[in-house]
Amino acid sequence: MSIPSQLKYTKEHEWISIEGDVATVGITHFAQGELGDIVFVEIETLGQHVKKDEVFGTVEAVKTVSDLFMPVSGEIIEKNEGLDNTPEDVNNDPYGNGWMIRVKMSDPAEANELLSADAYKQHIGQ
Repeated sequence: MSIPSQLKYTKEHEWISIEGDVATVGITHFAQGELGDIVFVEIETLGQHVKKDEVFGTVEAVKTVSDLFMPVSGEIIEKNEGLDNTPEDVNNDPYGNGWMIRVKMSDPAEANELLSADAYKQHIGQ
């Protein structure tokens, strides 16, 4: 199972990649595996400021719907429009084409509270 060392993680299985004050967010390889085949990603918070730990969208798999939680506070400035047509990208490439949103962080220091790759591995029992 892939857990890239350069990313940060949440206990709710989101990953975050930071460039300057913009963060890219998706769900982890572990999360997509637990959910199964992703059939729909819904993000209706584009352009909104969402606080850390609040729900920014949902991901729907064949047998379940799961909330997506913000790893850091900020304004959602972009969503991955490609997932509208190919939600299976979340399964096939969770750290690449399966990214979900980009956020202009309002408090970049919040990222320091997230899990490292090693801490996330421990969290999921790897």
